[in-house]
Amino acid sequence: MTNDVLIVGAGQAGLASARAVARAGLHPVVLEASERVGGSWSSYYDSLTLFSPARFSELPGFRFGGDPDHYPHRDEVIAYLRAFADTLDAQVHTNTRVDHLKATGAPGGRSRFVAHTATGHTFEGVGLVAATGGFSRPYTPEVPGLGSFTGTAIHASDYQTPEPFAGQRVVVIGAGNSAVQVAVELAESAEVTLATREPLKFANPILLGRDLHWWMVTSGLDSLPIGRWLPRLPKQPVVDKDGNYSAAIAAGRPSRRPMFTAVEDDHLTWADGSTERVDALIFATGYRPALDFLAATGALDPEGAPRHRSGLSTTVPGLGYVGMEWQRSFSSATLRGVARDAAYVVRRLHSTWQANAPAISTPRAVRPASRDQPRTG
Repeated sequence: MTNDVLIVGAGQAGLASARAVARAGLHPVVLEASERVGGSWSSYYDSLTLFSPARFSELPGFRFGGDPDHYPHRDEVIAYLRAFADTLDAQVHTNTRVDHLKATGAPGGRSRFVAHTATGHTFEGVGLVAATGGFSRPYTPEVPGLGSFTGTAIHASDYQTPEPFAGQRVVVIGAGNSAVQVAVELAESAEVTLATREPLKFANPILLGRDLHWWMVTSGLDSLPIGRWLPRLPKQPVVDKDGNYSAAIAAGRPSRRPMFTAVEDDHLTWADGSTERVDALIFATGYRPALDFLAATGALDPEGAPRHRSGLSTTVPGLGYVGMEWQRSFSSATLRGVARDAAYVVRRLHSTWQANAPAISTPRAVRPASRDQPRTG
């Protein structure tokens, strides 16, 4: 090991990081907990479609197949990422969950990162990119009495199809794209209410004949490095691609109510004081970064969030992050944004990684990905 850079996670952030590391003349070693590359995509519900067109959902140099203006399905994204992985000059280890990581000193003042895995194997590198992204750990908010609920309570990450809920009384919690998509789908065969803390907000994705993402990218707003201020701004409204979602909610399929205040057995207490029996709760309430493996390094704050600026650790030299929401820009956690952030992190950390390596080999030739092959969709 002279110039290995460890990358934890083989989703879109990890794969983009591997490409950037290889292009910098270093050797990416990707450690992925699941059986296949692709990150969290394979665990999302069956009907999921992206909220951005294919042309704005691509990694650099690798075309998303099919009509560039179509909205890719979950399975298309999975196939796309796996095809992209096949083009990389990287060593990828699947079924390799990193339990904990140590940043250690080495002779000559050099640093090493040592990843200890669930299988008992260890991997060493001169640098580390934590690329588990911001969608690895499902988040469920605290609700009084939720632990007593006798019905089915799941996070949207465990929802796949509406069939198990047919004929039931279901409450979906959340006001984002996924919450609306799941609730509308379920309402075809169940009695569904969407519970939100604030009224739903819809945005027309077409402005003056162009998709909203076109305007964001063309204007430069999409990549503007204002990530540290973005969390203070209002959340992105639900994108209504064709009017079906807003029309369904306007028609009461599903209905929408302010968030309930308590749970007891199989009953909810709504904000107006009324109570109701329900069969199932589905929390489409987002995710948090899964960075527990860094706990012993001093990289995290007391809440488990990374101490960083623009993806560069402020406490552990040689450690970078890719794929976190609002890391540097509006699009940092998206397919189109992760590669830009990965290139930035690798560029800024390259000199540190180079100093940690006894000798840096001649830059490895990178096999360019074709704009036309392989194609998906």
